[in-house]
Amino acid sequence: MLGEYRIEGRGAAEIAADVERAVGTGELRPGQALPPMRELAARLGVNPNTVAAAYRTLRERGVIETAGRRGSRVRPKPVTTGRAQLRVEVPPGARDLSTGNPDPELLPRLAPALAVAAEAGDRRAVLYGDDPVDPGLLRVARAELDADGIPAGPLTVTSGSLDAIERVLAAHLRPGDAVAVEDPGWGSALDLMPALGLRTVPVGVDDDGPLPEELARALADGARAVLVTARAQNPTGAAVTAARAHSLRVVLRAHPNTLLIEDDHGHGIVDLPPHPLAGATRHWAFARSAAKTYGPDLRLAVLAGDPVTVDRVRGRLRLGPGWVSLLLQRALAQLWSGGAVDRTAVAESYRSR
Repeated sequence: MLGEYRIEGRGAAEIAADVERAVGTGELRPGQALPPMRELAARLGVNPNTVAAAYRTLRERGVIETAGRRGSRVRPKPVTTGRAQLRVEVPPGARDLSTGNPDPELLPRLAPALAVAAEAGDRRAVLYGDDPVDPGLLRVARAELDADGIPAGPLTVTSGSLDAIERVLAAHLRPGDAVAVEDPGWGSALDLMPALGLRTVPVGVDDDGPLPEELARALADGARAVLVTARAQNPTGAAVTAARAHSLRVVLRAHPNTLLIEDDHGHGIVDLPPHPLAGATRHWAFARSAAKTYGPDLRLAVLAGDPVTVDRVRGRLRLGPGWVSLLLQRALAQLWSGGAVDRTAVAESYRSR
Protein backbone atom coordinates (compact mmCIF):
# COMPACT_ATOMS: atom_id res chain seq x y z
CA MET A 1 0.00 0.00 0.00
CA LEU A 2 2.80 2.42 0.92
CA GLY A 3 5.51 0.88 -1.20
CA GLU A 4 8.84 1.05 0.63
CA TYR A 5 7.73 3.64 3.19
CA ARG A 6 6.85 2.53 6.73
CA ILE A 7 4.98 4.92 8.99
CA GLU A 8 6.60 5.20 12.42
CA GLY A 9 5.67 6.65 15.80
CA ARG A 10 4.26 5.73 19.21
CA GLY A 11 2.01 8.68 19.99
CA ALA A 12 -0.56 10.42 17.80
CA ALA A 13 1.64 13.50 17.39
CA GLU A 14 4.64 11.37 16.34
CA ILE A 15 2.61 9.37 13.80
CA ALA A 16 1.06 12.51 12.31
CA ALA A 17 4.45 14.24 12.14
CA ASP A 18 6.01 11.21 10.42
CA VAL A 19 3.29 11.11 7.74
CA GLU A 20 3.43 14.87 7.21
CA ARG A 21 7.20 14.78 6.82
CA ALA A 22 6.98 11.91 4.33
CA VAL A 23 4.39 13.77 2.26
CA GLY A 24 6.53 16.90 2.30
CA THR A 25 9.59 15.01 1.05
CA GLY A 26 7.67 13.06 -1.57
CA GLU A 27 8.11 9.65 0.06
CA LEU A 28 4.32 9.55 0.31
CA ARG A 29 2.74 10.91 -2.84
CA PRO A 30 -0.61 12.62 -3.56
CA GLY A 31 -3.42 10.07 -3.80
CA GLN A 32 -1.44 7.32 -2.04
CA ALA A 33 -3.59 5.18 0.29
CA LEU A 34 -2.74 4.92 3.99
CA PRO A 35 -3.14 1.71 6.02
CA PRO A 36 -6.46 1.10 7.79
CA MET A 37 -6.26 2.42 11.34
CA ARG A 38 -6.45 -0.97 13.04
CA GLU A 39 -3.85 -2.43 10.72
CA LEU A 40 -1.39 0.40 11.38
CA ALA A 41 -2.12 0.29 15.13
CA ALA A 42 -1.32 -3.43 15.23
CA ARG A 43 1.96 -2.93 13.36
CA LEU A 44 3.05 -0.06 15.60
CA GLY A 45 1.84 -1.75 18.79
CA VAL A 46 -0.43 1.14 19.78
CA ASN A 47 -4.12 1.61 20.52
CA PRO A 48 -6.30 2.16 17.40
CA ASN A 49 -7.53 5.37 19.04
CA THR A 50 -3.97 6.69 18.82
CA VAL A 51 -3.89 6.17 15.06
CA ALA A 52 -7.39 7.63 14.76
CA ALA A 53 -6.20 10.77 16.56
CA ALA A 54 -3.16 11.00 14.25
CA TYR A 55 -5.33 10.68 11.14
CA ARG A 56 -7.73 13.30 12.51
CA THR A 57 -4.83 15.72 12.98
CA LEU A 58 -3.65 15.08 9.43
CA ARG A 59 -7.14 15.72 8.05
CA GLU A 60 -7.41 18.99 9.96
CA ARG A 61 -4.04 20.07 8.56
CA GLY A 62 -5.13 19.31 5.02
CA VAL A 63 -2.62 16.49 4.50
CA ILE A 64 -4.97 13.51 4.07
CA GLU A 65 -8.63 12.89 3.32
CA THR A 66 -10.95 10.10 4.40
CA ALA A 67 -13.75 8.69 2.26
CA GLY A 68 -15.69 6.25 4.43
CA ARG A 69 -15.01 2.61 3.61
CA ARG A 70 -12.48 3.59 0.94
CA GLY A 71 -10.19 4.60 3.80
CA SER A 72 -7.69 7.43 4.09
CA ARG A 73 -5.24 8.66 1.51
CA VAL A 74 -2.91 11.57 0.89
CA ARG A 75 -4.90 14.45 -0.57
CA PRO A 76 -4.43 15.07 -4.32
CA LYS A 77 -3.00 18.48 -3.40
CA PRO A 78 -1.89 18.22 0.23
CA VAL A 79 -0.70 21.31 2.05
CA THR A 80 2.73 19.83 2.73
CA THR A 81 3.49 18.61 -0.79
CA GLY A 82 6.21 20.38 -2.74
CA ARG A 83 4.82 22.30 -5.70
CA ALA A 84 7.16 20.49 -8.09
CA GLN A 85 5.20 17.27 -7.55
CA LEU A 86 1.96 18.93 -8.64
CA ARG A 87 3.00 20.26 -12.03
CA VAL A 88 0.54 19.99 -14.88
CA GLU A 89 2.15 19.06 -18.17
CA VAL A 90 0.51 21.17 -20.86
CA PRO A 91 0.34 19.52 -24.30
CA PRO A 92 1.94 21.39 -27.22
CA GLY A 93 -0.42 23.93 -28.71
CA ALA A 94 -2.65 24.07 -25.61
CA ARG A 95 -3.16 27.12 -23.41
CA ASP A 96 -2.89 26.53 -19.66
CA LEU A 97 -5.76 28.29 -17.89
CA SER A 98 -5.37 26.33 -14.65
CA THR A 99 -2.98 28.89 -13.11
CA GLY A 100 -5.37 31.81 -13.53
CA ASN A 101 -2.51 33.98 -14.73
CA PRO A 102 -3.28 37.18 -16.64
CA ASP A 103 -1.70 37.89 -20.03
CA PRO A 104 1.60 39.71 -19.25
CA GLU A 105 1.12 41.79 -22.40
CA LEU A 106 -1.98 43.37 -20.84
CA LEU A 107 -0.32 44.31 -17.54
CA PRO A 108 0.95 47.87 -16.94
CA ARG A 109 4.57 48.82 -16.33
CA LEU A 110 5.21 48.90 -12.60
CA ALA A 111 8.42 50.93 -12.53
CA PRO A 112 6.86 54.43 -12.79
CA ALA A 113 4.26 53.74 -10.08
CA LEU A 114 6.83 52.14 -7.78
CA ALA A 115 9.13 55.12 -8.25
CA VAL A 116 6.40 57.53 -7.17
CA ALA A 117 5.59 55.32 -4.17
CA ALA A 118 9.27 55.06 -3.21
CA GLU A 119 9.72 58.83 -3.34
CA ALA A 120 6.81 59.22 -0.91
CA GLY A 121 8.45 56.68 1.38
CA ASP A 122 11.76 58.52 1.18
CA ARG A 123 10.07 61.75 2.27
CA ARG A 124 8.42 60.04 5.24
CA ALA A 125 9.38 56.53 6.27
CA VAL A 126 6.64 54.06 7.21
CA LEU A 127 7.09 53.05 10.85
CA TYR A 128 5.47 50.67 13.31
CA GLY A 129 2.12 52.00 14.44
CA ASP A 130 1.35 53.90 11.24
CA ASP A 131 -2.04 53.52 9.56
CA PRO A 132 -1.94 50.11 7.80
CA VAL A 133 -3.97 51.34 4.80
CA ASP A 134 -2.74 54.03 2.42
CA PRO A 135 -5.23 56.94 2.30
CA GLY A 136 -4.85 57.29 -1.47
CA LEU A 137 -5.70 53.63 -2.06
CA LEU A 138 -8.55 53.92 0.43
CA ARG A 139 -10.08 56.82 -1.52
CA VAL A 140 -9.91 55.25 -4.99
CA ALA A 141 -11.07 51.83 -3.75
CA ARG A 142 -13.93 53.24 -1.69
CA ALA A 143 -15.17 55.36 -4.60
CA GLU A 144 -15.40 52.34 -6.90
CA LEU A 145 -16.91 50.11 -4.22
CA ASP A 146 -19.57 52.75 -3.58
CA ALA A 147 -20.31 52.97 -7.31
CA ASP A 148 -20.71 49.17 -7.45
CA GLY A 149 -23.17 49.04 -4.56
CA ILE A 150 -20.90 47.63 -1.85
CA PRO A 151 -22.27 48.81 1.52
CA ALA A 152 -20.38 51.54 3.33
CA GLY A 153 -18.00 50.37 6.00
CA PRO A 154 -14.37 49.85 6.93
CA LEU A 155 -11.69 48.63 4.52
CA THR A 156 -8.40 46.84 4.94
CA VAL A 157 -5.76 45.42 2.63
CA THR A 158 -4.61 41.80 2.34
CA SER A 159 -1.99 39.96 0.29
CA GLY A 160 -4.36 38.95 -2.47
CA SER A 161 -7.87 37.51 -2.56
CA LEU A 162 -6.96 34.04 -1.26
CA ASP A 163 -5.26 35.64 1.74
CA ALA A 164 -8.43 37.64 2.33
CA ILE A 165 -10.60 34.53 2.10
CA GLU A 166 -8.38 32.62 4.50
CA ARG A 167 -8.32 35.41 7.07
CA VAL A 168 -12.08 35.93 6.98
CA LEU A 169 -12.77 32.21 7.34
CA ALA A 170 -10.32 31.92 10.22
CA ALA A 171 -11.90 34.96 11.90
CA HIS A 172 -15.33 33.33 12.10
CA LEU A 173 -15.15 29.55 11.73
CA ARG A 174 -13.71 26.58 13.60
CA PRO A 175 -12.32 23.26 12.33
CA GLY A 176 -15.21 21.01 11.38
CA ASP A 177 -17.48 23.83 10.19
CA ALA A 178 -18.96 23.52 6.69
CA VAL A 179 -18.58 26.05 3.87
CA ALA A 180 -20.81 26.18 0.79
CA VAL A 181 -18.55 26.41 -2.27
CA GLU A 182 -19.15 26.63 -6.00
CA ASP A 183 -19.08 23.34 -7.90
CA PRO A 184 -16.98 23.33 -10.02
CA GLY A 185 -14.88 25.85 -8.18
CA TRP A 186 -11.49 27.48 -7.81
CA GLY A 187 -8.93 24.81 -6.95
CA SER A 188 -6.90 26.98 -4.58
CA ALA A 189 -9.97 27.89 -2.54
CA LEU A 190 -11.04 24.24 -2.42
CA ASP A 191 -7.57 23.23 -1.22
CA LEU A 192 -7.64 25.97 1.42
CA MET A 193 -10.73 24.57 3.15
CA PRO A 194 -9.27 21.27 4.44
CA ALA A 195 -6.06 23.09 5.34
CA LEU A 196 -8.20 25.13 7.76
CA GLY A 197 -9.99 22.00 8.94
CA LEU A 198 -13.22 23.03 7.20
CA ARG A 199 -15.67 20.86 5.26
CA THR A 200 -17.00 21.82 1.84
CA VAL A 201 -20.59 21.55 0.65
CA PRO A 202 -20.92 21.80 -3.16
CA VAL A 203 -23.29 24.31 -4.75
CA GLY A 204 -23.89 23.99 -8.49
CA VAL A 205 -23.08 26.89 -10.83
CA ASP A 206 -24.49 27.91 -14.19
CA ASP A 207 -23.68 30.93 -16.38
CA ASP A 208 -25.56 33.23 -13.97
CA GLY A 209 -23.75 32.12 -10.82
CA PRO A 210 -24.54 29.77 -7.92
CA LEU A 211 -27.91 28.01 -8.07
CA PRO A 212 -30.24 29.42 -5.36
CA GLU A 213 -31.97 26.12 -4.63
CA GLU A 214 -28.64 24.38 -4.07
CA LEU A 215 -27.39 27.19 -1.83
CA ALA A 216 -30.62 26.94 0.19
CA ARG A 217 -30.05 23.20 0.58
CA ALA A 218 -26.43 23.69 1.67
CA LEU A 219 -27.40 26.28 4.28
CA ALA A 220 -30.28 24.14 5.53
CA ASP A 221 -27.81 21.27 5.91
CA GLY A 222 -25.65 23.36 8.22
CA ALA A 223 -23.13 25.28 6.09
CA ARG A 224 -22.00 28.24 8.18
CA ALA A 225 -20.38 30.20 5.35
CA VAL A 226 -20.62 30.61 1.59
CA LEU A 227 -17.96 31.61 -0.94
CA VAL A 228 -19.22 33.27 -4.13
CA THR A 229 -17.27 34.56 -7.15
CA ALA A 230 -18.76 37.83 -8.35
CA ARG A 231 -17.63 37.45 -11.98
CA ALA A 232 -15.05 35.57 -14.06
CA GLN A 233 -15.72 32.46 -11.97
CA ASN A 234 -12.93 29.91 -12.13
CA PRO A 235 -13.27 27.59 -14.02
CA THR A 236 -16.64 28.32 -15.69
CA GLY A 237 -16.38 32.07 -16.35
CA ALA A 238 -19.81 32.61 -14.78
CA ALA A 239 -20.85 36.07 -13.58
CA VAL A 240 -23.62 36.69 -11.06
CA THR A 241 -26.47 38.46 -12.86
CA ALA A 242 -28.87 40.97 -11.30
CA ALA A 243 -31.73 38.46 -11.29
CA ARG A 244 -29.58 35.71 -9.78
CA ALA A 245 -28.22 38.11 -7.16
CA HIS A 246 -31.79 38.93 -6.11
CA SER A 247 -32.62 35.24 -5.71
CA LEU A 248 -29.45 34.55 -3.76
CA ARG A 249 -30.12 37.48 -1.42
CA VAL A 250 -33.54 36.01 -0.64
CA VAL A 251 -31.88 32.73 0.34
CA LEU A 252 -29.21 34.44 2.42
CA ARG A 253 -31.67 36.65 4.28
CA ALA A 254 -33.37 33.50 5.52
CA HIS A 255 -30.00 32.54 7.10
CA PRO A 256 -28.76 35.88 8.53
CA ASN A 257 -25.94 34.32 10.58
CA THR A 258 -24.24 32.90 7.48
CA LEU A 259 -20.76 34.26 6.76
CA LEU A 260 -20.80 35.58 3.18
CA ILE A 261 -17.52 35.97 1.27
CA GLU A 262 -17.45 37.39 -2.26
CA ASP A 263 -14.36 37.21 -4.46
CA ASP A 264 -14.12 39.91 -7.14
CA HIS A 265 -10.82 38.92 -8.75
CA GLY A 266 -12.33 39.87 -12.14
CA HIS A 267 -12.30 43.58 -11.31
CA GLY A 268 -10.77 45.53 -14.18
CA ILE A 269 -10.70 42.68 -16.71
CA VAL A 270 -14.41 41.92 -17.13
CA ASP A 271 -16.86 44.19 -18.94
CA LEU A 272 -19.78 43.01 -16.81
CA PRO A 273 -20.85 44.96 -13.70
CA PRO A 274 -20.79 43.18 -10.35
CA HIS A 275 -24.08 42.45 -8.61
CA PRO A 276 -22.92 42.13 -5.01
CA LEU A 277 -24.67 40.17 -2.30
CA ALA A 278 -22.87 42.09 0.45
CA GLY A 279 -25.13 43.11 3.30
CA ALA A 280 -27.58 40.23 2.89
CA THR A 281 -26.19 38.64 6.08
CA ARG A 282 -24.87 39.94 9.38
CA HIS A 283 -21.24 39.09 8.61
CA TRP A 284 -19.90 39.59 5.09
CA ALA A 285 -16.69 40.32 3.21
CA PHE A 286 -16.03 41.52 -0.34
CA ALA A 287 -12.47 41.04 -1.66
CA ARG A 288 -11.38 43.02 -4.72
CA SER A 289 -8.05 41.76 -6.06
CA ALA A 290 -5.54 43.74 -8.11
CA ALA A 291 -3.77 40.64 -9.43
CA LYS A 292 -5.45 40.18 -12.79
CA THR A 293 -5.46 43.87 -13.76
CA TYR A 294 -2.18 45.16 -12.36
CA GLY A 295 -0.09 42.05 -11.74
CA PRO A 296 -0.03 39.04 -9.38
CA ASP A 297 3.30 40.11 -7.85
CA LEU A 298 1.69 43.17 -6.24
CA ARG A 299 -0.01 40.68 -3.87
CA LEU A 300 -2.81 43.10 -3.05
CA ALA A 301 -6.54 42.92 -2.49
CA VAL A 302 -8.85 45.47 -0.89
CA LEU A 303 -11.22 43.90 1.63
CA ALA A 304 -14.55 45.49 2.52
CA GLY A 305 -16.83 44.01 5.14
CA ASP A 306 -18.95 44.49 8.20
CA PRO A 307 -17.14 46.19 11.14
CA VAL A 308 -16.69 43.00 13.18
CA THR A 309 -15.21 41.02 10.27
CA VAL A 310 -12.82 43.75 9.14
CA ASP A 311 -11.74 44.44 12.73
CA ARG A 312 -10.93 40.76 13.29
CA VAL A 313 -8.91 40.59 10.08
CA ARG A 314 -7.02 43.78 10.97
CA GLY A 315 -6.31 42.43 14.44
CA ARG A 316 -4.91 39.16 13.12
CA LEU A 317 -2.77 41.06 10.60
CA ARG A 318 -1.33 43.14 13.43
CA LEU A 319 -0.27 39.96 15.23
CA GLY A 320 1.35 38.48 12.10
CA PRO A 321 2.83 40.50 9.25
CA GLY A 322 1.58 43.75 10.79
CA TRP A 323 0.45 45.28 7.50
CA VAL A 324 0.71 44.89 3.75
CA SER A 325 3.57 46.99 2.38
CA LEU A 326 2.57 50.65 2.09
CA LEU A 327 5.05 50.92 -0.78
CA LEU A 328 2.96 48.44 -2.78
CA GLN A 329 -0.30 50.04 -1.66
CA ARG A 330 0.87 53.45 -2.86
CA ALA A 331 2.01 51.98 -6.16
CA LEU A 332 -1.40 50.36 -6.65
CA ALA A 333 -3.16 53.63 -5.82
CA GLN A 334 -1.01 55.33 -8.46
CA LEU A 335 -1.85 52.65 -11.04
CA TRP A 336 -5.53 52.55 -10.14
CA SER A 337 -6.12 56.30 -10.17
CA GLY A 338 -3.68 57.19 -12.95
CA GLY A 339 -5.31 55.25 -15.75
CA ALA A 340 -2.36 52.90 -16.21
CA VAL A 341 -4.70 50.27 -17.64
CA ASP A 342 -7.32 50.76 -20.34
CA ARG A 343 -9.85 48.48 -18.70
CA THR A 344 -12.24 48.57 -21.64
CA ALA A 345 -9.55 47.39 -24.04
CA VAL A 346 -8.33 44.74 -21.61
CA ALA A 347 -11.85 43.40 -21.04
CA GLU A 348 -12.51 43.31 -24.78
CA SER A 349 -9.28 41.39 -25.33
CA TYR A 350 -10.17 38.73 -22.78
CA ARG A 351 -13.75 38.49 -24.01
CA SER A 352 -12.61 37.95 -27.60
CA ARG A 353 -10.61 34.90 -26.49
